[in-house]
Amino acid sequence: MTDTAAAPAKPKAALNAKRSFWLKQLHQWHWISAAISLVGLFLFAVTGITLNHAASIPATPVVSEQTVTLPAPLVERLEAFPEDTTDPVPDAVARWASEALSITIAGRPTETTPDEVYVALAEPGGDGWLTIDRATGESVHERTTRGWVAYLNDLHKGRNTGVVWFWFIDVFAVACIVFAVTGFGLTWLHARQRPSTWPLLGLGLLIPVVIALIFIH
Repeated sequence: MTDTAAAPAKPKAALNAKRSFWLKQLHQWHWISAAISLVGLFLFAVTGITLNHAASIPATPVVSEQTVTLPAPLVERLEAFPEDTTDPVPDAVARWASEALSITIAGRPTETTPDEVYVALAEPGGDGWLTIDRATGESVHERTTRGWVAYLNDLHKGRNTGVVWFWFIDVFAVACIVFAVTGFGLTWLHARQRPSTWPLLGLGLLIPVVIALIFIH
């Protein structure tokens, strides 16, 4: 009798051990992904609101302009530069721009004509450009900024943010996916003790679907 009574305990113990294993794994990956994506989630949630209300948030563009003259040896250097090209400026000219105007134009494409070299300097939350007169060396740099809200909004969109931010968004997105999947797994494992789990989960799916079908045209 003792052996017969003890036999059913083995499958139950194995089931509990399996459940305990998955709970431990899911909890671990859930908090790791949460830690990695926490600041990004906050940033993207806040900028989601500011983007949704962009028309209601005032932004006053601030324009600054600098005019300097390219040194004569570099003007001569530009004489050998093609008259119609999108190639970046020579390295020496890029170094001069960095020192004289505190801007980075190395490796940036140009819009070069026989008369001038134009370099677009778009940035998050703003815009800018540099023109260099090929005959006189007169160089004009203009920069427009639209404030921190515009800057953060452009980070959200990945606009003019460069390669490093491009890859950050990908890594952040993967961390969010892990966070969501492990959260669903934990929800699944705890659903038996929480009767409202599936109705709430279904509601979270139903609301955006109904809005998309009925109110978005």
